[in-house]
Amino acid sequence: MSEKLTMPRAIADCTHPGNAPKWARMAGPEQAYNQLVATGGLYPDPAQADAVALLQELHGKLTNYRPGKRGLFGRTAQAPKGLYLWGGVGRGKSLLMDLFYENAPLSPRRRVHFHEFMAETHERIAQWRAMSDSVRKRQPHLVRRAPIDDPLPHVARAAFQSAHLLCFDEFQVTDIADAMILGRFFDWLFRFGAVVVATSNRHPDDLYKDGLNRNVFLPSIDLLKAHMQVHELGAARDYRLDQLTGAKVYHHPLGRAADAAMDTAWERLTMAAQEERDELHVRGRTLLIPRAARGAARVSFTDLCASALGAEDFLTIARTYNTLFMDHIPALSPEKRNEAKRFVTLIDALYEHKTKFVCSADTSPQDLYPKGDGSFEFERTISRLMEMQSAEYLGEEHTHGEVAT
Repeated sequence: MSEKLTMPRAIADCTHPGNAPKWARMAGPEQAYNQLVATGGLYPDPAQADAVALLQELHGKLTNYRPGKRGLFGRTAQAPKGLYLWGGVGRGKSLLMDLFYENAPLSPRRRVHFHEFMAETHERIAQWRAMSDSVRKRQPHLVRRAPIDDPLPHVARAAFQSAHLLCFDEFQVTDIADAMILGRFFDWLFRFGAVVVATSNRHPDDLYKDGLNRNVFLPSIDLLKAHMQVHELGAARDYRLDQLTGAKVYHHPLGRAADAAMDTAWERLTMAAQEERDELHVRGRTLLIPRAARGAARVSFTDLCASALGAEDFLTIARTYNTLFMDHIPALSPEKRNEAKRFVTLIDALYEHKTKFVCSADTSPQDLYPKGDGSFEFERTISRLMEMQSAEYLGEEHTHGEVAT
């Protein structure tokens, strides 16, 4: 039994100035955005500029904000409203949030995919429930005015102490377990003074749409709107689609040209953002993703398909990232049937969640696994690999799972 609540690393100084891209070393999101436009990294877009202005305004309000700090007449500082930025696929929401996050004047802070954050939260709740009361009372995040057997206040305080500013990418609620705790959990976060910025493809009013017992979730929507300014990013261009369709997404044969093409596509999609190593949690196990940035992950074929991973691992990856880059897919022989089976399962998971797939391979999809156990099933994978290169597939909205109904 754990004696202490497991917490992710708090990020106060998220990037070393010498390693960060130039736009990450600006005074605020507005300056960084203007620099990207001036250098041709982004097209001028009035809708994006409007969103950046709101982020710059929040940047200014955070400059002197310190949760719990007492000001005039001994009053505790009130947290500024966060921002809920929503709009269609590929409009630049994640990039704009990154511009804000990299130099936000509030620490500690954390940028995390919302699905990953909620998975961590459920894990911490389970840890709290497994503790005895004597162990709970020794926790540094104990909320003394809250019932000791109610995990939500204490887990929320742990999350707040780890990050006063939380930036969530792809905020969606599709799971009934998330829906049932989100309102109370976020109520405690806001009480402690947390500031939240989020990107989403949906207006808050459409969260958990058609979900089971949705009426119970409706107060959660009101809570989010009370603590976050809601702004639609109505940019006309699909920037992610522009980047992916501007170059091939399936590169073969393997060699320097394919490696260079993969590097170019990665840099274009991530806008040279600072990479991090991600840790995904799958039923108590930790799945390491060596390179991740701006909602995309980059792995080798060996990382995923030569390891003892299964459908749950691949579904977690597909839900978490809107784009997966995979380097060095080999031509598969009958002796590599296990690797071929994992690759089939991976592609099925990516296809189910409309995750974009950029890869380098030894040969064309048709010749990747021509014979061996499971080669008949591999025909479906070939078909999907071909479809996943199409403009229609690349324009599909990334999904995180089905709503429980």
